[in-house]
Amino acid sequence: MADYKSIKGVRIQNFTTDPDNPITGQVWYNESVNALKFQYPTTIAAWATGNSLNTGRASLEGSAQSGTAALAFGGFDGTVKAQTESYDGTSWTEVADLNTGRQSGVGSGASNTSALMTLGETNTANTAVNESWNGTSWTEVADANTARRLLAGGGIQTSAIVAGGYTTTDVAITESWNGTSWTEVADLNTARRVLGGMGQDNTNALVFGGKIPPTTYGNTESWNGASWTEVSDLNTAREGLGGSGASNTSVLAMGGEAPAFTGATEQWNGTSWTEQNDLNNARAIPGASGTTSSTTAFGGFNPGSSPIYLNDSEEWTVANVTTDLGVS
Repeated sequence: MADYKSIKGVRIQNFTTDPDNPITGQVWYNESVNALKFQYPTTIAAWATGNSLNTGRASLEGSAQSGTAALAFGGFDGTVKAQTESYDGTSWTEVADLNTGRQSGVGSGASNTSALMTLGETNTANTAVNESWNGTSWTEVADANTARRLLAGGGIQTSAIVAGGYTTTDVAITESWNGTSWTEVADLNTARRVLGGMGQDNTNALVFGGKIPPTTYGNTESWNGASWTEVSDLNTAREGLGGSGASNTSVLAMGGEAPAFTGATEQWNGTSWTEQNDLNNARAIPGASGTTSSTTAFGGFNPGSSPIYLNDSEEWTVANVTTDLGVS
C-alpha cells in the first residue's frame, strides 16, 4: 500500500505545537496532543475587540480601504465633532482636527495618510464643505454641489462618489469627484437617507439599506461609473449601517437599526448577501474602514449601552480552519 511520502513526495512533519501559519492543505503531527492535523481549505471570520477611540462618538467617518491604517474623523456625541484620530493597527492617536466639524458626511481614502471628508451636518445646518487630508493636516478643497447629510459613498482622495442623503427631503442625488471638482451624475434608483456604502473610486461603488420614514430599506445598488443598478437586497433591512470593501463585488455591511439596534454583519460577493458573525456590540451609524478580509469598525450609537456614544472598536479578521483528523 502506498504511504504518504510516495503520494506527496514528502513525509508528514512532526511539530511540538501547531505551526504558526500553516498553508491550506498542509498535514502535520502535533506531538503535544498526539494528533494528526490538517489545514482545511475554508476560512472563518469573526469580530474581535480592538483598542478604543480617544473620543467616543457616532455618525463619524473613516478612510475606507485599510483596516489597519485607518482614519476616524468628525462625528457627534451631543455636539458635532472635528476630532481626527489615526489608527496604526494597534492604537488610536489624536491628530489635526477638521477645519469644519461635522457629522453624517462621507469619508474616502486609501489609508490614514490620504483621505477626503465630504458634506455632512454642522451644529447649525447641512454643509457642502469638502476637505482633503495629507497625513498631517486638513485642507479645504472644492465643495460638493448639493449640501446634505446622512448619505453614503466613498473612494480614494482623488476619485470618489457620494449618493443619497437628506436636504430638506430625501434625495437620490449622486456626485462624482475627480480630484479637482464634483460633478452631478446619474441618480440612485431609490432616494433615501442613513444608508450604508463604500466606493473603490468614482467608477465602482455599492450602497445599501437606508430609510425614508417610516420605511426601512434593504435595497442594494451597484455603481459602474455611469449608472446605478438595483441588485439583491440585504437579508436584514436596516438604516444607519457601516460599510467597507475593496470593490462593489466584495463588501461588508455591519450594524444598524432594524428597528432594534443590531450587530448584524453581512458579506456581499457581487451577487448576494450572506449573513456572517455579528459585531460583539450592537451599534448604529459607526465608522468603518477596510476590506472583507480585514476591517475595523469603530464608534457608533446605542441608547441601551453605557456610554451611548461608543468609543470601542472591533476588528474583522478571516482565519483558516485547522481540523483534527482524530488519528493518534
